[in-house]
Amino acid sequence: MASASLLKSSPVIDKAEFFKGQSLRQPSVSVVRCHPNAPSSLTIRASSYADELVKTAKTVASPGRGILAMDESNATCGKRLASIGLENTEANRQAYRTLLVTAPGLGQYISGAILFEETLYQSTTDGKKMVDVLVEQNIVPGIKVDKGLVPLSGSNDESWCQGLDGLASRTAAYYQQGARFAKWRTVVSIPNGPSALAVKEAAWGLARYAAIAQDNGLVPIVEPEILLDGEHGIDRTFEVAQKVWAEVFFYLAENNVLFEGILLKPSMVTPGAECKERATPEQVADYTLKLLHRRIPPAVPGIMFLSGGQSEVEATLNLNAMNQAPNPWHVSFSYARALQNTCLKTWGGSPENVKAAQDALLIRAKANSLAQLGKYTGEGESDEAKKGMFVKDYRKTQWLDVADLLLFKSRPAINPLSHQGVYNCKEFNKTRRD
Repeated sequence: MASASLLKSSPVIDKAEFFKGQSLRQPSVSVVRCHPNAPSSLTIRASSYADELVKTAKTVASPGRGILAMDESNATCGKRLASIGLENTEANRQAYRTLLVTAPGLGQYISGAILFEETLYQSTTDGKKMVDVLVEQNIVPGIKVDKGLVPLSGSNDESWCQGLDGLASRTAAYYQQGARFAKWRTVVSIPNGPSALAVKEAAWGLARYAAIAQDNGLVPIVEPEILLDGEHGIDRTFEVAQKVWAEVFFYLAENNVLFEGILLKPSMVTPGAECKERATPEQVADYTLKLLHRRIPPAVPGIMFLSGGQSEVEATLNLNAMNQAPNPWHVSFSYARALQNTCLKTWGGSPENVKAAQDALLIRAKANSLAQLGKYTGEGESDEAKKGMFVKDYRKTQWLDVADLLLFKSRPAINPLSHQGVYNCKEFNKTRRD
């Protein structure tokens, strides 16, 4: 359990203040012009939410805390439940999410929780709103706002992320419901290039989303994930990451995004998952911090790394190595599987295992809290926590989530998977034409 002193020591927003002015506001726009006599003066937008955005970002990026990513779509959540023998029903999803948000003292280690839309509007099994339970734990609610990955026409079998249509009205509604930050995930694949088209599409989409989110009071988490797929070494990952982040920040600036009011969710710089030469935590930290110093302005308050299929222990060790010396930013975590894997398997869908599962979640949350402070040792970790969770072609499993929503609910007999479980793009395209 978190002590009162520990909770009060973090710069969090209390519940009353958190929901102050929660009714929808139309963001005003002020214009600042530099060199007013010059024919091409610089225009900078300033949303009426600017102060709140900065405060929210700093709250999420508070010492010793990070983000619990529990925003799996219903289809992806179904795959997690299937791994423990449960059906993908709303009741089972509700039971699991209730287990997560009600873990006693979770707010000592977790500052924000990313939710799927269903969860944002959902209540716990005891009838309390999930959002209220999080706020009582001093955890800021966030919301996944992208609509998933789909094939990018004209590219080398790459992806783009959809969801900009209607985003302004959706983010405004999410703010009313209690969300204070948002997440948009797009991916870049090294084995497939990445092509200039895919990188530009990823960067532009992230920038438009970030500007729209800020205009409606939500701190945008900017997440261009560089997938682990491939045999490439760490130097190739570093090279690609530099290009991607240069493009991302160029377009963030073009869209007048307030850097002090965003959070970043990058991949760590690691070798490809199939590379024979593995990197030590010290090497990962060295390459990753070098990338951050070259590409990320110090105005950005927090870098919340994704785990990207690393084992629970590997993700924590790498984060710890990056916090052995002071950084210009809050360097922390935004983990899903790397926080939940052991918890989920411990639960197994049995009510009598809830406490043990919550304890497993708190162990991982505390370990990553210590890593954020540079104090994690890795002692006493279970074998389960050391197992890797890399899923090859993970972006294509997201394509299937979208297909499941748009097509396969009405056409259940069509299976776009080959017998090896590898995405069959030709079959999917044929199905769409049909």
